Amino acid sequence: MDWGPQAVMAGAQRTYLDHNATSALRPEARAAMVAALDAVGNASSVHAEGRAARALVEAAREGVAALVGAKPANVVFTAGGSEAAALALTPRIEMGGTVRTFDRLLVSVTEHACILAGGRFAAHSIEILPVDPRGVVDAAGVAARLADLAARGLRAVVAVQAANNETGVVQDLAAIAAAVHAHQGILVCDAVQAPGRIGFDLKASGADFAILSAHKLGGPQGVGALVAATGSVRVADPLVRGGGQERGMRAGTENVPAIAGFGAAARAVRGEGAEAHGRLATLRDAFETGLRQRRSDAVIFGAGAGRLPNTSLYAIPGRAAEVELMRLDLAGIALSSGSACSSGKVRASHVLAAMGIEADLARCALRLSLGWTSTIEDVNRCLGAYENRDDTLSERPGRAAA
Repeated sequence: MDWGPQAVMAGAQRTYLDHNATSALRPEARAAMVAALDAVGNASSVHAEGRAARALVEAAREGVAALVGAKPANVVFTAGGSEAAALALTPRIEMGGTVRTFDRLLVSVTEHACILAGGRFAAHSIEILPVDPRGVVDAAGVAARLADLAARGLRAVVAVQAANNETGVVQDLAAIAAAVHAHQGILVCDAVQAPGRIGFDLKASGADFAILSAHKLGGPQGVGALVAATGSVRVADPLVRGGGQERGMRAGTENVPAIAGFGAAARAVRGEGAEAHGRLATLRDAFETGLRQRRSDAVIFGAGAGRLPNTSLYAIPGRAAEVELMRLDLAGIALSSGSACSSGKVRASHVLAAMGIEADLARCALRLSLGWTSTIEDVNRCLGAYENRDDTLSERPGRAAA
């Protein structure tokens, strides 16, 4: 499959293995978006055109709700996952018609940056929860910290992701939720990476709120959702104020084409079911087996924990990620790095640092993430890039092992 204007112009074959960053637009989503572009009405208008646009939004709401086992009335569309996180992370939550104020925000150290930013909590009220060397949050540790806060009359919102975007490590949300609710807390879950990979049922997870993003599951970029588990728990104050759209929770004219695409993608993912998850696991395992056959020193991060079936964060000691990414890109293979670049300086992934991985090895981390378009041919092309490789472009070997 060709990706991007340069690949199209050159006629080059591209192998896209970066679905955790953004997945390919599903044909169902594309068709829904094109059809919605012809809907001339504003979804808030009462005339026939407005009602037609509203019908598209509500159909999408039903599709997104069904994907995570929620009620459509509890879905609030946003401009993406980051906005949904900013909306959810607030000290004021309405519970059973009463607004309660929460004193602390507890956030696991491996969360996405939009969660670590803390939303509307003051910086001094944000606490970081550690993870073990596998990248797993200890539910007992969460319970102990909440008990300590409760003894001082303090209540907390806790934010823990369903699965990590870098390592793919899956958290035991049900156990964490039990601890949170035992101390009258609220659990916010970044579930962005779960649908289409492991599935996600909001009620079974125990979370009070889930954050979703369309482009991670084959929908368009620029649209997400905050989904509440029940109608009795909701954010007390909207983040974007104005005309009262989205049941007063998110002002601004709805992006009908993007929302329609989100709904279509959600329905497509739900229709695939567990069979798709197994297919992804087979591909990931084939990659990791093949990589270890070619490089016995390869390190797979998070391998000792439950992981998303589509994700492999790995490193070849001594091969700097930025060099490897360029080499692979020139070979027509698109992956991501486990490190972030700022002003030309490479920083080790905060996720790997939290897991106790030494910086030398963390700087070598690459992430392969599969999606609905991925095939065994894609995996084999990536593995082919590790055939008969010398180390002329490598840095000195890392001193650490995961």
